[in-house]
This record gives sequence, C-alpha cells and structure tokens, in this order.
Amino acid sequence: MTRFQGATALLLALSVIGLVGCEDTPSLHLDPLATGGRTGNAPDVSYPAVMHIAAASRGAGDFGNAVNLYRHAATMQPSNPEPLVALGDTLLEMGKPDEAIVNYNAALKLNPSDAAGLRGLAKAYLKTGRPDLASNPLAVAYQGTPDDPKLLLLIGVADDFIGQHADAQARYQQGLRIAPGDRSLILDLSLSLALSEKFDAAIDLLRPLAYSPGATPQERQTLALIYGLKGDQNTARELARKDLDAASVDHNLAFYETLRRLSPDARSRAILSASAAPRPQS
Repeated sequence: MTRFQGATALLLALSVIGLVGCEDTPSLHLDPLATGGRTGNAPDVSYPAVMHIAAASRGAGDFGNAVNLYRHAATMQPSNPEPLVALGDTLLEMGKPDEAIVNYNAALKLNPSDAAGLRGLAKAYLKTGRPDLASNPLAVAYQGTPDDPKLLLLIGVADDFIGQHADAQARYQQGLRIAPGDRSLILDLSLSLALSEKFDAAIDLLRPLAYSPGATPQERQTLALIYGLKGDQNTARELARKDLDAASVDHNLAFYETLRRLSPDARSRAILSASAAPRPQS
C-alpha cells in the first residue's frame, strides 16, 4: 500500500475541491503549430481531434501539452466556450486557480449560462478562498440545472465555507435524493456534520464507505479526522495508519487535539483552509 509522506490527510477533506488524480493514459503529443495543413502535405487536424488529444494529454498528466492544445482549439472555434472551459479545468488541476478564472470568464462571455463554465468558475473561487464570489455563478447555474448533483455539491461546499452548515447539509441531502450513494456527496455531508459537531451522525454516514473494499484514502482519512475531532484517538490512529507513515499519523493526531481546543467556527476555518490548499501534482 502506498504510504503518503507528510501530514497530507488534512488536505483530503472536501473532495469536490480536490484535484483529479493522474490516470495511466498514454501521453499523446501534437504540435499545434503543425496543424491545419501548415506542412503542405499533412491533412488538417480537426477540432474534435485536437480536443481528444488534449483530453488524453491531460488524463496522462501532461498538462503543458494539454494547455497548448486547448489554447489552439480555442483559436479554431473562437465562438465555442468548450475549449476555454477545458483549459480552465486543466489550469485548476495544475493548481493555478487565478489563471483558470480568466479562462472561465472568457468562456462565460461567449455563453453566460454554460453550466460547466459556471461550475468551474465557482470551484476556482473556492480554491482561492473566496466563497462569496462563488455564490453568483452557482446561483446562475442553479437556475438552469437545479437537479445537477455536482452543482448541489458545490453549493453545499460554498455554504460550508461561509459557516452555513445547516444549509450545506440540506444541499448535500438534496443531491443524495437525486444521486443516492454518491460518494462525494456522502463524504462532504459527513464532514459538514462534523463541522457542526454532529460527530456520531457523521461517523454513521461515512463509516460504511470508509471501511468498504473500494474505499479511498480520502474517505478513510476524513473519517479519521472526524473520529479525532470527537476525541476517539484510538480509532483515528487505526484509520490513519492505513495510509500514512508513522510520523504523519502522530502529526495528524496531535493536530486533531489542537482542533478540538478551538471554537467551532475557528475549527471549521482551519479544516476548510487545509482542504482548499493547493496539492502537489502526481
């Protein structure tokens, strides 16, 4: 089992803000300057082909190539917001939310109701610790797609960031009625319950997920955090040891005790700030 180095568990909460991990997809390269028949003999590379190769590059972790390709795709169809949204998503995945915001806004100038662009812009604002700015794109997106579980998840996260945990929990529960068993909604609802000191309810909700055969480190370590906040250090240690090295386990358990001594508001800010912090790329 892979052992995480450093006390990374505190960055595993709020999955919606987390960046998508790298996939084992072959890295495909395309020189944008060589497309469009510039060589004289090579056939034109179509917009769908450029977008496909860009997505494959992004999936393989070749972000530089993906960025260049999405930028080229945007010049191929300058009235289409799709490549700008994809570019924003890639930049956000790279830990560059400010650059992502620029591209999401450019996409929304082309189509102010683009659902993916609105969600991306809100997510980028949350990554920069500005939940107040996320509220407007989320409200616009909700008008168009009120039954989108991913959107309800984002609205819940934004509510949690401003301390409106009851509202956040209502959004997560609304999402779960549409998408029962959604792991991200369950994870964030559990954390939100813990932030409002409903530790037993949070544990009852997340424990089956965290102990299931397909559980992720994020799920296990969020449950460890909740047990730590409750004061059950033994169970928190048991869970933490499944993914972390010994030094990280000790560090996290000590931090859980520090969090327990904070006021609920200060504790929430500390946990959510850690959740939104940039993470190293794999």
